[in-house]
Amino acid sequence: MTDNLHHDYRAQLPDDLRAFIHAMPKAEIHVHLEGAIRPRTLFALAERHAALDELPAQDLAGLRRWFRFTDFPHFIQVYLTISALLRTPEDFAFIVRERGRTMAEQNIRYSELTVTPFTHVHLQEKNLTIDALLDGLEEGRRQARAEFGVEMRWVFDIPRNVNFDAAGAYDPWPSEQTLAFALRGLELGAGVVGFGLGGYEVDAPARPFAHAFAQAKAAGLLSVPHAGETMGAESVRSAVEDLHADRIGHGVRAMEDPAVLDLLLARNIPLEINPTSNICLHVYRRAAEHPFPHLDRMGLTVTVNSDDPPLFTTTLEEEYALLAVEFGYTKVDLARIARNAFFVCGLPPAEKARQLAEFDQWMKIALAWA
Repeated sequence: MTDNLHHDYRAQLPDDLRAFIHAMPKAEIHVHLEGAIRPRTLFALAERHAALDELPAQDLAGLRRWFRFTDFPHFIQVYLTISALLRTPEDFAFIVRERGRTMAEQNIRYSELTVTPFTHVHLQEKNLTIDALLDGLEEGRRQARAEFGVEMRWVFDIPRNVNFDAAGAYDPWPSEQTLAFALRGLELGAGVVGFGLGGYEVDAPARPFAHAFAQAKAAGLLSVPHAGETMGAESVRSAVEDLHADRIGHGVRAMEDPAVLDLLLARNIPLEINPTSNICLHVYRRAAEHPFPHLDRMGLTVTVNSDDPPLFTTTLEEEYALLAVEFGYTKVDLARIARNAFFVCGLPPAEKARQLAEFDQWMKIALAWA
């Protein structure tokens, strides 16, 4: 691990800009529910299930040290440990409520959280049904709304790698199961707004998933696959042309092909960008090399997000601070980026209009005093 992975950007800001970022109403559209669990929440889950021996440390301080990102295999180990301790609807309600608390602490008014139901229902032995999982998500969402005044929706994503065997042959069953779970969420009115594709892109191309994404879009879900993270610009092209993406998770490596950038511009496809995640996972060596400002200047609709914040020792506020410190973004710039997230989110039109109107009113007052 190198020192440049974990800057405290907020501490480098002048007081007024740090206060502005904190007070600014924010939306976040690329954050994984399982990857947003904080160490203290995981510790509480382990205590609940008398499973402290399943953790690599039996105290909170040790668990915090273990959470700190080192490399991709360690990241996967942490992620699977977290997922294995989510065993009941009450567990999901608990972590969603705690996520609501974290949102309120940063004045994040709205989040779209990616959930990987196939892992919980099929890959890990929990005797958990999709209806039980949806019940837990919905109860946590209700509690978070009531206690913290925040709103959430869900993106159900396919773990792309489990669809391919060692020889590279594609098995449609995991993707079809994830589609069925997402459609069940729609049927129950449980806040599912998007259909995603996550995981390691190498040897797991997007094209075989086209049938599932076509059905998801026909049902009214947004197509929001990950692309252009661990693979290059062709991954982004495939997400657009084969999965008819409404937004791209990451997408930063579109920078490697001007034709793909032109495609994104022509179709006005927003990018869900996660700068610190990209540095931690070695997509770029350091923040100064990140293409966020270049993509922004080209006219693409860019948003900033935290991806798996505790695992990458970041927050959404820290990501906005990074833009200010590394790229010189002003209050006006940051407000414009923040508005993008509300504008491209999957809320119903009336709710989106309300959130945008509240954002615009806040900004009108805040920037008048800037």
